[in-house]
Amino acid sequence: MKRLGASRRLLLGGAAAALLAGQGRAQQDGLATLARAAGIAFGTAVDSGKLAGDPAYAAQVTAEAQLLVPEWEAKWAALQPKEGSFDLGPLGAVAGFAQGSGKQLRGHALVWHDAMPDWLTAALAEGPARARAVLTAHLDAVLPATRPAIRDWDVVNEAVADAEGNPFAAKPVAVGDLRDSPWLRALGPSYVDLTFRLARERDRTLRLTYNEYGLEGDSPWAEEKRRRTLRLLRRLLEAQVPVDALGLQAHLLLDEPFRPEPLAAFLASVREMGLSILVTELDVREGSQLAGDLAARDMAVAERVRGVVGTALEAGCRTVLTWGLSDKESWLARDPDVTRKDGETHRGLPLDGEGKRKPMWNALAACFAAKGRG
Repeated sequence: MKRLGASRRLLLGGAAAALLAGQGRAQQDGLATLARAAGIAFGTAVDSGKLAGDPAYAAQVTAEAQLLVPEWEAKWAALQPKEGSFDLGPLGAVAGFAQGSGKQLRGHALVWHDAMPDWLTAALAEGPARARAVLTAHLDAVLPATRPAIRDWDVVNEAVADAEGNPFAAKPVAVGDLRDSPWLRALGPSYVDLTFRLARERDRTLRLTYNEYGLEGDSPWAEEKRRRTLRLLRRLLEAQVPVDALGLQAHLLLDEPFRPEPLAAFLASVREMGLSILVTELDVREGSQLAGDLAARDMAVAERVRGVVGTALEAGCRTVLTWGLSDKESWLARDPDVTRKDGETHRGLPLDGEGKRKPMWNALAACFAAKGRG
């Protein structure tokens, strides 16, 4: 395996009135400042190329976020596109921006069923010994190199299968509670255990997070996914697997019902296990019934954010990240699987396409303020 020299290491480093509030000091302060006053870390996913090449984008990140997560640069296909050949340049650029602007950085994601280069998929198909070897080699290279800059990683991402009947899941294929994936086929359910154990062996002080989507709604499929996730977490902890936190992705769907009570009960169960809770990828996919009236659309998005984030903060969450800041930059505007089919652009992030603050921004500010008063 090609080793990383020192020169390639990362740099060191209810009410509508409440939702629409945001005058005075809040209009100058960014969300990170408002969150910090309540003991909360607010951040966002970022793109290294835009940080370097788009001054308006970089200014938004600087003004609004304290905690950064690379949208692509820390995934396997970015870090090790060819076996044994590691490229930490783009991730290093994000780390350098974070260091230069006084931000923190978290990692996403060490093991996932997606963003896998072709060579890795082929290697996993060769059997468990080969799978263990490539996983170990990847962590041996990445975790020491990123240790100065990253103190929290999404170690395993989206291992739990979607529930049968979920209309938002393309092909919910399950093997027990887990998603059928190249990792599962190569190593069985223990691939989750193995990845966390290897990560802890390489960094005793790193926060190790399990990250999952589809846990927030008030629907039969969300309830089943919550049950499956709890079973996974309990099994890991009973086996003394070193898991520190649950990442609640919070890619919210306005077409899915929501009540705070089921989510609050789930998060209480997670906290009872001794795990921290993070909101890691917040954005909102608008409902199919919403069109035209921007004010109504923005208010619906803000209400859902207030409900979910407020519930998470009440459960002890102290970290909230959005998956981008501006609707212009959102994956919801470019991924054909999730874009609106009526030609409109989802308004699911705190800033609009021109960088102006929207009711979602105010909803987050109100949640942080309420937690600070509490």
